[in-house]
Amino acid sequence: MNTVSLQVNRRAVEVSAEPRTSLADFVREKLDLTGTHLGCEHGVCGACTVLLDGVPARSCITYAVACEGADITTIEGLDEDEVTTELRAAFTREHALQCGYCTPGMLVSARDLVLRLPDADERRIRVGLSGNLCRCTGYVGIVRAVQSVIGTRRARNIAPQADGGRTSLGPAGSGRAAPDQDRQSLQPTRQALAPVSESAAPGRIPDFTPATVLDQRFSLPYPPAKVFAMFDDIAGIAACLPGVSLAAPPRPEHVEGVIRVRLGPIAASFEGGRARRTRSRDALRPHRRHRHRPAQPFGDARRNPLSPDPARWRRGDRGRPVDRLHAHGHAGAGRPAGPRARSRQTPGR
Repeated sequence: MNTVSLQVNRRAVEVSAEPRTSLADFVREKLDLTGTHLGCEHGVCGACTVLLDGVPARSCITYAVACEGADITTIEGLDEDEVTTELRAAFTREHALQCGYCTPGMLVSARDLVLRLPDADERRIRVGLSGNLCRCTGYVGIVRAVQSVIGTRRARNIAPQADGGRTSLGPAGSGRAAPDQDRQSLQPTRQALAPVSESAAPGRIPDFTPATVLDQRFSLPYPPAKVFAMFDDIAGIAACLPGVSLAAPPRPEHVEGVIRVRLGPIAASFEGGRARRTRSRDALRPHRRHRHRPAQPFGDARRNPLSPDPARWRRGDRGRPVDRLHAHGHAGAGRPAGPRARSRQTPGR
């Protein structure tokens, strides 16, 4: 059990919780704030949306222990909020709810849009609410309700807030998983970038024309120094990438980590290091080591795990060996169960 100290709806809270307890279960079961609903519990439906340091966040996929010292606001904490009060009236007027199960999370996300958007643009509202699913209304009434509140507030000369009141760069609640002194110990020293060598080859492959080229650009409303300072925090960046972990505290000249990927029965682990943060050609080639681990070898453990047990074979209708394990849909060690894979194997090998 861990003791979690945070502020919920402007009230200081200190409660014991398991490390695996989600923020949604924490506010519902520990604090009896059941207005935060649970739907998919995968961060998809948006019914569990709360404000984490003033930013909408999925509480079902956020660990409570990671919110140490954070400011949490649930739908109960928005009873006296001016924007939420106007949204509730607009939802009633525009028939923007039926069963009401998605409404708490929808109101939290809609409040963020009312604060940020400069005008009542329907497309931007629909994009902003795309993370909140409603199985009843068809979204028409919801969009109209948000449009009416934005239009009314702009008509009263209430200007939008830049970034909706966000004060930090990065994901909602980022930087709260470790104390400041621990994060400072992992903060690498910023080094001057080496000049780009004129002999460095461009990032293209000779005699190859890609079928599809994806080019996406966007601008961040932050000064470059602040953006690069965030990318200097290697530990913080790694914490945002699924399956990525650091094997040791990063240094300016050396970063070593592990990437674990699992796709069905195939599990791969990639270990790498020597990724120097310079612009020289050799430094952009990190040393990589990877190994593939079969999910569940079959047959005799002393045999090659890719070779099936001869006792499991039978002769097919066309005189071709058929693996019973493949016939039942269980492919060992990630090998495909197609005809080509079976035709290369003969009984007794």
